[in-house]
Amino acid sequence: MKLFIDTGSVAEVEEIARWGVLAGATTNPSLLAKEQGDPGDIIRRIAELVDGPTSAEVVSDDADGMVSEGIALAGIDPRVVVKVPFSAAGLEATSRLHALGHKVNMTLVFSAPQAILAAEAGATYISAFLGRLDDIGMDSVDSLREIVEAVADNSTGAQVLAASIRNPIHATVSATLGADVATIPGKVLRQMLNHPLTTSGIETFTADWKTRPEFADWLKGLVAANEA
Repeated sequence: MKLFIDTGSVAEVEEIARWGVLAGATTNPSLLAKEQGDPGDIIRRIAELVDGPTSAEVVSDDADGMVSEGIALAGIDPRVVVKVPFSAAGLEATSRLHALGHKVNMTLVFSAPQAILAAEAGATYISAFLGRLDDIGMDSVDSLREIVEAVADNSTGAQVLAASIRNPIHATVSATLGADVATIPGKVLRQMLNHPLTTSGIETFTADWKTRPEFADWLKGLVAANEA
C-alpha cells in the first residue's frame, strides 16, 4: 500500500518527506485555508516534495465549474490530480476530465455503490472515508472491505484510496484490506513511529554502548576515515 500525506502544510511535508515513505499527497480546501500563502504555490511545492500525485480539490458544485476549475488546477503542476466530491455533478465532471486526459480523485465516497459509479466515471483514485463513518456509528471496516472488493471486481483500473485516517489502526486496517493507497495526516504518521519496546530497546543499546567510551572513539574514527 502506498502512503500519501493529507495536509496543506509545506513544512509538514518537508519534515515527513525526509523519511522516504511518501508516494504522494492530498490536500483539500479546509487544509489549505489553514495555511498562509498562495494556494497554488503551496500545492506546487508539496507536489515537488513528494514527487508524486498531489490532489487539489475543486469547489464548484456544478459540472461545468468543476471541469473549469479542474483544468486550471491540473495546470499548476503535472503531478496534480483533480479532486472532485462525489455527486451526480461530480460524476459528470470526472467523466469529462478523464476524457481530457486528467487524473481524478473522487472524494467523499462512503459506500460500494458510490465507488462503483466513481470507477465507471473514470476516477483514478476513489477516496473511501473511514473516520467519518466511525463518527456516526457505522462500521468503517466493513465499508472499506466492500469498496475494495467491488472496485477490484469492477476491473476499471481505479485505485482505492483510504482516507479520513484518524489513527494507526485505520492505517493498518487499510493495508490489510487491500487499499491501494492511504492518505494519512502528519499527526498519525508520527504516531506510527512509536512503540514502547522500540524506545526501551534504543535506550538499552545506548546505555550499553556508553559503558565502553573507547567504542565511541572507534566509531568516530571509522566515520572520519570513511569521509576522508
